[in-house]
Amino acid sequence: MHADARIDRLATPHEVVAIAYDGLCTFEFGIVVEAFALPRPEFDFPWYRFRIAAAERPIRAMGGFSLQVDAGLEILQEAETIVIPGWRNRDAAPPHALIEALRAAHERGARLLSICSGAFVLAAAGLLDGRRATTHWRHAPHLADACPGATLVDDVLYVEDEGVVTSAGSSAGIDACLHLIRADHGAKIANIVARRLVMPPHRDGGQAQYVEAPIQARPGRSIAAVLDWARGQLSEPLEIGAMARHAGLSERTFLRRFRDGTGVTPLKWLRRERIGRAMKLLEESDMTLSDIGAACGFASPESFRKAFFEIARTSPAAYRNRFRR
Repeated sequence: MHADARIDRLATPHEVVAIAYDGLCTFEFGIVVEAFALPRPEFDFPWYRFRIAAAERPIRAMGGFSLQVDAGLEILQEAETIVIPGWRNRDAAPPHALIEALRAAHERGARLLSICSGAFVLAAAGLLDGRRATTHWRHAPHLADACPGATLVDDVLYVEDEGVVTSAGSSAGIDACLHLIRADHGAKIANIVARRLVMPPHRDGGQAQYVEAPIQARPGRSIAAVLDWARGQLSEPLEIGAMARHAGLSERTFLRRFRDGTGVTPLKWLRRERIGRAMKLLEESDMTLSDIGAACGFASPESFRKAFFEIARTSPAAYRNRFRR
């Protein structure tokens, strides 16, 4: 993310602008409204300022209703985050005015987010060239053809590359929005918003787009029960064998079912859970960085800092300075 896109809670609220277009994808648009426009009286600081920009008129949304918008693309000149909630057809060229407005916004440092097929708008603007990007798995081959200059990362929920965020199919847009909220306001605030959305508090972008439900057909504990158990053991070294025994499965069967149920390996899942715990402690406790690392199961301060940076893209000290209440 560009440094000037980060939020100072004491300053003017961060402005988010959603792009509306004819054939608007209703579900994706609703995700953006829910994340950034819904009043948040539970917080003691200003939430986002949300506006809608019409890329064209009239705007007829999926489901048979029309959308009345008071502003055009000129408000993109003031936007700090711009969201493209899907696109009506991956083969439909976006309006030239929209392309130019997005390029100008990106040039001055605005953060861009596309949900699902909205990535094709960014591709048409040349904003995915030289960047990692994703979209719904069904659209992935077409995006690769439309934008050969991008590095397509398929089978992930979302990707952020230098202020340009692309997300996978519709519901992955919720994860991408929560990712931006977490980057702006910290893990605690993002978790509160997630609970209101009845969503998991954080799904890392690297999680697979599609995973099997964590259900066991044979006797033994479910994978979900093992996850709950492991979360209570994060301060201790956890081996795959111990998790498999707790599930009542052989290691081989456990590894297969864990991957089917979560989309990641146990080691990757554990690392993300440890960092999530560390974020909470950095925001809410007076513990030293070394003690936090140890409490989250890291063998040394160096391994803690390295793992934290790989996920949060900042150091534990910088994270605490920014989000400490």
